[in-house]
Amino acid sequence: MSYITPQELKSYSEFEAVKERSDDSLSLDIIEAESDLESTLRQPISEVLDVDEKLPEKLRIALLKLAQFFALINSDDSIQKGYTSEKMSDYSYTIGSGDSLKKPDISGLINGFINEDVQKLKKGLFRMRGI
Repeated sequence: MSYITPQELKSYSEFEAVKERSDDSLSLDIIEAESDLESTLRQPISEVLDVDEKLPEKLRIALLKLAQFFALINSDDSIQKGYTSEKMSDYSYTIGSGDSLKKPDISGLINGFINEDVQKLKKGLFRMRGI
């Protein structure tokens, strides 16, 4: 069960590449985004649902941002390779900048949902002593 629909993703996105993508392809992008979000949260999304089994709004936005990112990456090989191109009337240019599209920073949206046990594990104590 996906927490967002391809139609919601199309409504959210301003990118034509996302809006023109098929619903089947967007469904796969959403699955990728859900997997990435669960990896970041270090727990299944189902464990952070509201009382009424609804996805909290901040997580919904984070999921939409990630799904849009994966839709853009999966829709065009040139984005994956870091090419930038633009066409204006009969003039076009392409730049290979070496940079690719970067994953959106969703840390501010998901901070309150990360498992506290996992956060404690990230805070380590390192001691050294001489021999």
